[in-house]
Amino acid sequence: MTRTQVINKNRQLFWYTPDGKKQDISDSLLVERILNDGSLDDYRDLISALGGKRVAEVFFSAKGRQKENYYPEIYHFFSLILSKYAQGDPER
Repeated sequence: MTRTQVINKNRQLFWYTPDGKKQDISDSLLVERILNDGSLDDYRDLISALGGKRVAEVFFSAKGRQKENYYPEIYHFFSLILSKYAQGDPER
């Protein structure tokens, strides 16, 4: 699945973004919305589109206010998953 297909499949998560601008959303917003409000199938599609390393890079680079945009339980869950599988470092 491509990045464009992931955005189109989950366009309801970006309801506030005009249709003509949806393809311009950043990877950080895409990852945040899919992880917070998408399903596990949406997460798999995201990994397929961006790659596990890129998703982990975007996720772990969130600092301050960006990090606080993730629901606490979502941040905890995906920090465990992405640390173990996407980065290949189970000790992180």
